[in-house]
Amino acid sequence: MSALTALFIGGTGIISSACGALAVERGVELTVLNRGKTGTRPSPTGAEVLTADVSDPEAVREAIGDREFDVVVDFVSFLPDHARRDIDLFAGRTGQYVYISSASAYQKPPARLPILESTPLRNPFWQYSRDKIASEDVLVAAYRDNDFPVTIVRPSHTYDRTAIPLSGGWTLIDRMRRGKPVVLHGDGSSLWTLTHNTDFAKAFVGLLGNPQAVGDSFTITSDEVLTWNQIARMLGTAAGADPTLVHVPSSALARAIPEIGDGILGDKAHSVIFDNTKVKTLVPDFVATVPLSTGAREIVEWHDADASRRTVDPDLDAAFDALAERYG
Repeated sequence: MSALTALFIGGTGIISSACGALAVERGVELTVLNRGKTGTRPSPTGAEVLTADVSDPEAVREAIGDREFDVVVDFVSFLPDHARRDIDLFAGRTGQYVYISSASAYQKPPARLPILESTPLRNPFWQYSRDKIASEDVLVAAYRDNDFPVTIVRPSHTYDRTAIPLSGGWTLIDRMRRGKPVVLHGDGSSLWTLTHNTDFAKAFVGLLGNPQAVGDSFTITSDEVLTWNQIARMLGTAAGADPTLVHVPSSALARAIPEIGDGILGDKAHSVIFDNTKVKTLVPDFVATVPLSTGAREIVEWHDADASRRTVDPDLDAAFDALAERYG
């Protein structure tokens, strides 16, 4: 039996890097297409690398020639026009096209928990989520009308050692170590799910080349549910600190720091619990095994290994000071 062939567009992000590494490990003949820029995560070892900017369809056609792939995954598609471009590029050239959507597309606030794939898609707070919903609409229509073989995957908050899962990044970890108050949205008791990228990859790679996944959508997250207070304290423990938490109404935090406001109001402010039963029916060996207590140590160790990674944003730090003084 010949190996599964896959084309990953992107391949060096938090999610795609882990998926690519596991795909190669499991024998997938992987081709990665990206702009060729050097970043934190290199293309997966063992993958063929093609260089082209996916925003230039002619460059993509030139790079891949007349090749066909069992699976095409676009990790960098965010807008409905991107979806239309991919339909034009890959219709008739792949048996499965996988679209990376977002669990933030699910109804906010959710009418009931846990969140299922049947939960309505609606997010009035965040344009990013609305763009993902609109892109899904384009792809679902292409499947229904023209048999375009789409599979939709909805990750929630997925991280690796480079990504601090708090709104404020290393600035907040640095504040913990300096004994300064750490600002959290709401009262810190809302529920959240964090997924290590290697755990996400286990379910994701299991869907590749599976004909039962075509025309369907899947949530992929960990089953670990934590409060934001617990998340902050686990990161503090990993950093050797006992953080003092200051709780700020989500709307006030969004007004004070607009660059993180949409993600808070459109996603993090709402409790989420996900049911992963559906993906487990097709990938029965999928089990998320990296708890945040472990992931937090990885994060801190990676940042501590190189001073250039420990970037503190002085404007953000000052904004946190002002909020802590007002609400502390």
